[in-house]
Amino acid sequence: MKADQTARIGTPLTPSATTIVLLGSGELSKELAISFHRLGVEVHAADRSADAPAQQIAHVSHVLDVADPQAVTSLIVRIQPDYIIPEIETIAAEVLEAVESHQIATVVPSAKAAALSNSRERMRRLVVEELGIPTPNYAFAHNRAEFDAAFEKLGFPCIAKSAHQGPDAKANININSAADIDAAWTHLAGSAGGDVSGTDAGTPTETGAPGTPTALVIERIVDFDMEISLPVVRAIDHQTGKLANWFCEPIAYTYGNGDYLESWQPAQLSTAALDNARSVAARVSNALGGRGVFNVKLFVDGDTVYFSEVHARPHDTGLVTVATQRCNQFDLHARAILGLPVDVTLISPGAAVALNSPVDAYAVSYNGLEKAFSVPESTVELFGKHNARIGRRMGIALATAEDAATALERAHMAASAVEISVHES
Repeated sequence: MKADQTARIGTPLTPSATTIVLLGSGELSKELAISFHRLGVEVHAADRSADAPAQQIAHVSHVLDVADPQAVTSLIVRIQPDYIIPEIETIAAEVLEAVESHQIATVVPSAKAAALSNSRERMRRLVVEELGIPTPNYAFAHNRAEFDAAFEKLGFPCIAKSAHQGPDAKANININSAADIDAAWTHLAGSAGGDVSGTDAGTPTETGAPGTPTALVIERIVDFDMEISLPVVRAIDHQTGKLANWFCEPIAYTYGNGDYLESWQPAQLSTAALDNARSVAARVSNALGGRGVFNVKLFVDGDTVYFSEVHARPHDTGLVTVATQRCNQFDLHARAILGLPVDVTLISPGAAVALNSPVDAYAVSYNGLEKAFSVPESTVELFGKHNARIGRRMGIALATAEDAATALERAHMAASAVEISVHES
């Protein structure tokens, strides 16, 4: 059994190594692996796909389904890591709970957080019923009758989405009138691959297990000023020796069809709204426990703040911090995990814009990078994904400026300069 090796770092690929396992190896895991590499930590990257972004730079890569309890258990027994870091929502949560209870390794940020993060239903009940934090009005549906009843309760317009979070969940869908309900049910009720042969299609369940539909959450759309993500870092305060919260500057963002499009930092909030946002973020992250970065999503309406959801890990919206902060969200996550001091200083306003593929292909080529890099204070990061799908994020354009609005303009200019096409051999 390995104890929590706080503030002790060994040498990679030797018996003294401090070892982490990333469960999920996408672009966020790749950035996190880079942060751990800089600190001399041995990185193992696990994913169901071979040569995923984080696997391309990890010390050791493993191909397995991280939602398979037996496969994850076998991996942990074989590696005996110091830290296990779930980087996607669809993970074998029961295995992580067993690992934590037997003190086999430190689960980041905690097994409870990992379990709750993939269930919007369980998280919403925690936030509303236990913490008393305001949210938009909502309802859950586990069958068609409950789905129809939700709109009688909530009215219109609403947004409906899978109650579990993960790569297999369908995109969110807006429902503006009763005429939209049938199409929304057909689209969403099969979000985990269930039979959706008509309006009486399958009965969703909360688990989101492959081959079954999943529970749905229906939320009344509120007339808010902006949607933000507030990264909060739970880490050891080395003056007191106790866990404390540090807050990054708030990040505003936009999504389209359920996919991340752009984000910018800092978002402009009133003093009262920022205080309320920090209070909500601290209460939610404290309830989940452990150490690391929590990205708490919030709706802001004037000085009022409503909880939306939380990701107990670095998140898409926080990619902008690669350009804006002295320590980006991945550096902060690594430092907090290892028990090292954290620094949330914003060094410049900035923005990020996703580079989405316009083609379906096994391999693509990128052109126009020289033009993108010519945009003032701009850069481009390519994730190295092998499989491109139309709309899939393949990289990101980043820019800084004296203000976030100018940075966003620059990031869009850089992004528009990059051409993604099928690779011609």
